[in-house]
Amino acid sequence: MKVIIVGAGIGGTSAAIALQRQGHEVMIYDRMRENRPVGAALSLWANGVKVLNWLGLADEVAALGGRMDDMAYLDGHTGDTMCRFSLDPVTEQTGQRAYPVVRADLQMLLMETVGLDRIHLGRRVVEVRQDADSATVVFDDGATDTGDLVIGADGARSLVRDHVTDVAGGGPRIERRYSGYTNFNGLVPADPAIGPADQWTTYVADGKRCAVMPVADDRFYFFVDVPQPSGTPYDPADGIAPLEEAFVGWAPGVRALLDAIDPETSFNRVEIWDIDPFDTWVRGRVALLGDAAHNTAPDIGQGACSALEDSFALAISIATHTRGVEDALRRYERIRTERAADLVLRARARAHETHAFDPDLTQAWYDGLRTEDGTAIIRGIVGNTVDSPINLGAGLL
Repeated sequence: MKVIIVGAGIGGTSAAIALQRQGHEVMIYDRMRENRPVGAALSLWANGVKVLNWLGLADEVAALGGRMDDMAYLDGHTGDTMCRFSLDPVTEQTGQRAYPVVRADLQMLLMETVGLDRIHLGRRVVEVRQDADSATVVFDDGATDTGDLVIGADGARSLVRDHVTDVAGGGPRIERRYSGYTNFNGLVPADPAIGPADQWTTYVADGKRCAVMPVADDRFYFFVDVPQPSGTPYDPADGIAPLEEAFVGWAPGVRALLDAIDPETSFNRVEIWDIDPFDTWVRGRVALLGDAAHNTAPDIGQGACSALEDSFALAISIATHTRGVEDALRRYERIRTERAADLVLRARARAHETHAFDPDLTQAWYDGLRTEDGTAIIRGIVGNTVDSPINLGAGLL
């Protein structure tokens, strides 16, 4: 069977590997001209790592991952420790260590595993067509490619999604929803002045968050949240000026982080949006995957993991059902929509709690952190993985 995938991100490439391992011919097309992912790094929790293990990449992913043994919250103004605890219970309960990884490194690993000759960059899909026997993508230069099915892994602004929801025929156009804050992220050298090299360290105050996670090669992935209106002006020439303004007078560890950022080397500014959950992921021989189906705010670290779950569920459905492509895709849709929607809403609720959109709620969270022994936070992290299809009923103890 020939599979066409639109989008060479984490979801598209992982789906390609899974389907290739089943013997299918896969072609990937992406409008990007080089491997330049949005965002410096990502969190791979147990559910995402297990999918990559299943794809045969366990050793490679472990080599890319930072060693994150502990987690701590610090008062953003004083630097005082609010709570600190081991993440070992997460590993023990899920059966898999979590790995923060550099997104570009993971994406390149996945692309190389697919085979760079199967991935065509600089190809923009402008239309999707299908009939009873095939599905076709049309490119902006008028060329086409036809396969047995098309997977739309083309991101939050997905063109394939418009075909699936039949916008041209009067169906709904799925719109993004602003999450209320801007995220700044990048990579810096690990520095004990910011936090221990094996710890996820987060400074919080005033609805803002300043965090670092360890990644490979003795580096920190930093991600900093600033609540602000969508469309707030920013000139890249200003570098970290918005962070200097937002974190005046914060703790020495935050100052050390700001001093370490090199905007010319690694600095991204991303407004955070999500999409209201919807149930129509499949139309005939065309299906959605990843952000095209469930664009999720990063507040629970499950965006990439959810896309990896999609890849697992899609491949399992295609491998185990023999009533045709359309039937297998409908069963994939049935497996994934409720679970993915739950993660979108969990992340949205988390963003509301942590960014002072309700000041009393956020203050209550801060107060709770000062008495936290890790039990509640670990319960939340593990709870995000409980219903993952990769567990097959045996993933948690």
